[in-house]
Amino acid sequence: MEIESKYLIDECLPFDLESFEKKEIEQAYINRKPTIRVRKQNDRYILTVKFQNGPDNNDVLCNEEHETDIDVETYERLKAKRDGNVIKKTRYFVPLSPYECLGSTVEVKAEIDIFHGQLEGLRFAEVEFPSVEAASAFEPPKWMRLNVSGDKKYKNGYLSTVTDISDIASRADK
Repeated sequence: MEIESKYLIDECLPFDLESFEKKEIEQAYINRKPTIRVRKQNDRYILTVKFQNGPDNNDVLCNEEHETDIDVETYERLKAKRDGNVIKKTRYFVPLSPYECLGSTVEVKAEIDIFHGQLEGLRFAEVEFPSVEAASAFEPPKWMRLNVSGDKKYKNGYLSTVTDISDIASRADK
């Protein structure tokens, strides 16, 4: 099960993103319910199926996620059948400070997505957790300014339908 929260982030971060591991990502959605997605992640090609599974609320999302590696030809054929735009982004992996939950130390990292193309200017961080309890105990750093986990406008499936981010950008500036 995937347990995560998503945050809009400050434009100026207290660290240099280029000092962290990164991956170039391109993804397209074949279906949204259930989510069927193809992704190119550097030189890896992946088919993903996601089902909502668990006690989603406005702060934490729970999904069952199944990934299968595919070859480039399969990726290109499936991408051609997409519903919506191809999303392009750079993902940086930033370790966060450990914290305590139920007597154990929890270590997580932020996956910071910087979008390109039609979504240029959109930036957010996702944090994956080992449990719902760990997600509930998490206190985000100040640069994670707004939890948008429950806002459908920040789901990648929805973002693949956006051709002008002015509505999203105006909400992000608040």
